[in-house]
Amino acid sequence: MRILKYIFLLIVLAFIGVTVYVATQNGNFEITKSSIVKARKSSVFDYVNDYKNWESFGSYMTKENNIQFDYPAKTVGSGASFSWTNGSDNGTVKTVFVKENDSLSQKVSCNGSSANISWTFKDTVGGTKVTLYGKGKLDIFTKITTFFKGGISNLLTDTFEKSLRNLDKTLDYEMKTYSIKVNGIVQRNSGFCLQQKISCKIKSLPKNIKIVMSGMVHFFKKNKLVMAGKPYIQYDRYDAANDFVTFSVCIPTREQIFVTPESDVSSAEIIPFTCLKTTLVGDYSHTQEAWSKAKKYIKDNGLTENLAGKYTEVYVKTIDDIKQPSKWITEIYIPVFPKAESAIPATIPVTPVVKSTEPTTETP
Repeated sequence: MRILKYIFLLIVLAFIGVTVYVATQNGNFEITKSSIVKARKSSVFDYVNDYKNWESFGSYMTKENNIQFDYPAKTVGSGASFSWTNGSDNGTVKTVFVKENDSLSQKVSCNGSSANISWTFKDTVGGTKVTLYGKGKLDIFTKITTFFKGGISNLLTDTFEKSLRNLDKTLDYEMKTYSIKVNGIVQRNSGFCLQQKISCKIKSLPKNIKIVMSGMVHFFKKNKLVMAGKPYIQYDRYDAANDFVTFSVCIPTREQIFVTPESDVSSAEIIPFTCLKTTLVGDYSHTQEAWSKAKKYIKDNGLTENLAGKYTEVYVKTIDDIKQPSKWITEIYIPVFPKAESAIPATIPVTPVVKSTEPTTETP
């Protein structure tokens, strides 16, 4: 029995010695890993820039089934953030710098330790070279716990490598898997909606759609409003020659809702009209191809576009519904003059469009 006590005492002393040794070591770390992602630089940048996508490629996030994510109104661009909890673990990530299609800088906090993370994206043969860099300092508790798991350098190197591999695997499949179908002539119904209008350069359109859409959804949740249909975009002006677009992010409501005059959100009535419906199943990078196929169908079938109507994209299934971009569903509606013999009812409920008196310079 006395021998066992001595052995136990030696084990305790050894553990204390190791703990003291580890606690007195420098807690600074610096890790850099690079990998080739087989996708366009703009697609890779946009995917990483939206925190809601991190669940699909982040090594720590994909392997932990019990992790809970919390997303604020803004998850894209400078100032975007998200947080997570997993038992006693918790952390936050916030974007502090963005250079479009080039680089991102983020601040990470996890269980009292902090780090700076940066991403750089460079065109290269076969796709995009993505470099992930991390630098930070561990607190005493984290130094001790990571020491018994192989050290922070080994843990982060493994995490970075797996995350970059997951990013390549995800984008290689998700960006290439899509389908486009021209459904035919449908009738959009009347109703009411809340909308937020914005003008920007055409190249900034995808980013601004994400930002404003997320803000509108958050507005509904914050004010406990009920959506009467899926969010959608209506184009008020699309001027390719001058690189300028004006669009509205709209969410249908069951009844007319009035908001204060100083709010960015306004109430609108939805006017019905006849239109050509086209469905894209897949990532938004294929939206332009879907528009082109719809335009070709109009030309081939002798239809005439109705410029008094609104050109619309309805987001039937988004990242909030499913993480895989290959399963997102976007419906495109191009207003046309009705043909009695070709008009058919919509096969699924769709969100109508608000009529505007502003002239349309060009269509998307």
